[in-house]
Amino acid sequence: MTKLLPIALLALALAACAQPAPSARDGAPAPAAGNVQPVATEAPAGSYKLDPAHASLLFRVDHIGFSKYTGRFTDFDARLDLDPADPSRTSLTATIDPRSLTLDNPPAGFEAEIRGVNWLDAGRHPEMTFRSTAVQLTAPNAARVTGDFTMHGQTRPVTLDVTYNGAYAGHPLDPNARIGFSAKGTLKRSDFGISVGIPAPGTKMGVSDDVEIILEAEFTGPPLATKK
Repeated sequence: MTKLLPIALLALALAACAQPAPSARDGAPAPAAGNVQPVATEAPAGSYKLDPAHASLLFRVDHIGFSKYTGRFTDFDARLDLDPADPSRTSLTATIDPRSLTLDNPPAGFEAEIRGVNWLDAGRHPEMTFRSTAVQLTAPNAARVTGDFTMHGQTRPVTLDVTYNGAYAGHPLDPNARIGFSAKGTLKRSDFGISVGIPAPGTKMGVSDDVEIILEAEFTGPPLATKK
């Protein structure tokens, strides 16, 4: 029951109710490269770090068909190397501490169970990572970010649909460049060796194999250039 981060994420989720775009492994054709021009942005090229005060990483799973059970990770970080003129040259890396799992109103001992050996096994696998391998524009303000995600000792490709929300080169009250993204994606937890509780074929009695990832992230970058 887990989820990655991402970002600019990465950039990191679109509306939780929207259907995720098919990933490359689903065999869906990707948008033709070079057919989409990126939206204009004030954000300069350079290295950006996640602003944890303005970031969130949630996951949702189907619970017996009755609800979308939601949790989050509170300890994660990301670095973005931004090339606004050529987004395909942008890259992102992210880390998540699975021990920071937080659930709303969990029964006694439930969070420890999910962190434990039958699920995240956070004691033996204390870090999840994401490293982007491709960024492809799907709209002037949106991109498909594919990367290698490692969780529970397994590494598999994961795709995030990312929306660019806005940016500036700096502000008198915030003298560094800032850029913001939303992102969403899905993964199958069984691909990462976490299969406990998956419903039997034809039923929903259990916890879904599909895990929905929902991300919001702001990054801070180069300092505002001073005018001479």
